Amino acid sequence: MNADDVANLIESELEDADVTVTHPRGEHDEDHLAALVVSPAFEGKSLVQQHQLVYDALGDHMTTDIHALELKTYTPEEYEE
Repeated sequence: MNADDVANLIESELEDADVTVTHPRGEHDEDHLAALVVSPAFEGKSLVQQHQLVYDALGDHMTTDIHALELKTYTPEEYEE
């Protein structure tokens, strides 16, 4: 699963999400990804709950197609700061 596919999947599952998925630290291994996710769906949620929303959006892909995911999540207000 490539970075664009992961971003599209998260965006399709999370309310008004803006997602950027890259390969961390210049790695080009398709199963190691880093995602920056900004969504109002994170309002009032703990960091663990925010990350769980992203993992839920990815579903089985987290165990079959993605080996590692570095994740940063923000509400739109947090991201603007």
